[in-house]
Amino acid sequence: MPAPAPLPRRAAAEFTGTAALLAIVVGSGIQAAALTHDTGVALLANSAASAIGLGLIITLFGPLSGAHLNPVVTLTAWWTRRSGAAGLTGREALAYTAAQTAGAISGALLAETMYGRTPGTLATQTRDGGHLMIGEIVATAGLVLVIEGLGRIGRPRLVPAAVALYIAAAIWFTSSGSFANPAGTIGRAFTDSFTGIAPGSLPGFVLAQLAGGAAGLALSALLYGHRTPAVDVAPINAAYKAVS
Repeated sequence: MPAPAPLPRRAAAEFTGTAALLAIVVGSGIQAAALTHDTGVALLANSAASAIGLGLIITLFGPLSGAHLNPVVTLTAWWTRRSGAAGLTGREALAYTAAQTAGAISGALLAETMYGRTPGTLATQTRDGGHLMIGEIVATAGLVLVIEGLGRIGRPRLVPAAVALYIAAAIWFTSSGSFANPAGTIGRAFTDSFTGIAPGSLPGFVLAQLAGGAAGLALSALLYGHRTPAVDVAPINAAYKAVS
């Protein structure tokens, strides 16, 4: 297998990919809200744009950094390395997470600027309540299960499309709207728009996402077993390079 790209280049890819993702999520939300007062139609447009954009970003940046775009996915990759499988070192995981968070904030500010809004205005939309936390746990656990499950059954090439389709569905079937991404959640605090989340709601969402990530890992191990040296890890490595 080819050697991985240098860490600075991979971190730059994570920054750029996450910024692009947030620009799509926030920008399509602003556009949808401006074009219709029907919340259902706005959500449909936002979820479709987000899913299409996510799939394209994963396909483009996956071969370079794994296109994690999400600290939960990065922590999953780090944890699998601890168990002897392919993944990231602690230093790499920290660099990825920092790049993703900075990229998410930058992407939200870019979207605000593109639409002539004042960048840096914090969100005022409060999202709290136990039912929303359960929704975030379910959304994030499902995301990790999709990524880990496809990697463990040797079908990593399906990950970009599968992740995009899962997020599109989870936006609709979870009570929280499936943020499922700590960096993305922080970024969305910097837009007082359809997709925003008030800063005071961040701790609950992020904790729920971390819990969901742990639940997804545990469920993956239960359903598909732990990776062992006898398993060909090439497809698993490709999973992280193709999307993660």
